[in-house]
Amino acid sequence: MSAPRPSVLVFDVNETLIDIDSIATLFGELFGDQRVLREWFGQLVMYSMAATLSERYVDFFTLGQGVLRMLADTYRVDITDDDVLALKAAMLAMPPHPDTVAGLTRLRDAGFRLVTLTNSPPNPEGPSPLENAGLAGLFERTLSVDPCRAFKPAPAVYRYACQELRVTPGECMMVAAHVWDLLGAQNVGFSTALITSWGNPPLPVDGLPRPDLVVADLHQLVERLT
Repeated sequence: MSAPRPSVLVFDVNETLIDIDSIATLFGELFGDQRVLREWFGQLVMYSMAATLSERYVDFFTLGQGVLRMLADTYRVDITDDDVLALKAAMLAMPPHPDTVAGLTRLRDAGFRLVTLTNSPPNPEGPSPLENAGLAGLFERTLSVDPCRAFKPAPAVYRYACQELRVTPGECMMVAAHVWDLLGAQNVGFSTALITSWGNPPLPVDGLPRPDLVVADLHQLVERLT
């Protein structure tokens, strides 16, 4: 690792800690092909960035429901309001990856401060995705981009996390399964770790920074950091 050892590990949530493939069944029921999940998620991320660059904001769940309706129009599939509500319910109830609890526990026991920074908004109607996944108690803070009214990888989001935690960017490592998230964190001075085990390899492009660590899972991250 080229950067100094961080004291604060800032985790992305969706796909990094919890399993978005758990909602593939819903897409199979609606579209006849579970692989549409990945198209939906890719467009959700793209339109979250487009909204931020356009200085617009709606929360991630609302945007996800809109993207679902857009894909239904594309595929000429009829979906109901109940189907759209089922997507939100599924986004709130995604389970953790098998290695998540043990890996986070090892990192916490090794003395790291653990926090999350997610595009998902707070859920005023009930438990958050982290709470439903049984992970919230492992973190010192669970931060959302919602107060910033901008999505990752906007620099303001990572600076907001530092302000909330009263730390400098150099003390923080962003841990995510998405290169685009790490690029935003690197831009403000975070070190970064890419988790590749969910089909998210590094981006080999000259002129773009590489992650400080590339690991297969949280257990390998523990070994590399300790």
